[in-house]
Amino acid sequence: MNEVLEEGGPTRRAVELGSAAVLLALAVLVVWDNLRIGAGWSGSGPEAGYFPLRIGVALGACAVAVFVQALRTPDAARFATWSQLKRVAQVLVPLTIYVALIVPLGLYVASALFIAVFMVFVGRYPAWKALLMGVALNAAMFYVFEIQFKVPLPKGPLEAWLGY
Repeated sequence: MNEVLEEGGPTRRAVELGSAAVLLALAVLVVWDNLRIGAGWSGSGPEAGYFPLRIGVALGACAVAVFVQALRTPDAARFATWSQLKRVAQVLVPLTIYVALIVPLGLYVASALFIAVFMVFVGRYPAWKALLMGVALNAAMFYVFEIQFKVPLPKGPLEAWLGY
């Protein structure tokens, strides 16, 4: 137990203050943009930014509440250890790359790569099994969604080359 406490990592206060800052920046952006497009009431009813502006104000109020609460949190309380954050990053970083690859490669190819890479590096499966599983699962997904249900999902160059 003492090893975990001594390992270090960001404090809960620091993470909450950072979260409050990000929320406040997002709230300011939402309010500013909706004031730009019109957030009042016109003769025909609410303008385009009327409701989103109120959401931005509510988000700003929540950011201030998180900030105040963070200042009341003991500074020594640990949010997570560095090893715990490393495990989170092992999922978050590949997931972010996967989402970024959906547009250029298409959902099916990006998903096959995501599954295969995750199986190899996190699950420690042999590369051939991971690649086979990624391709087979996404071929089945393609058959179900594109052929049976006729639901078009984002496609990339491979699907275009195959005529879809």
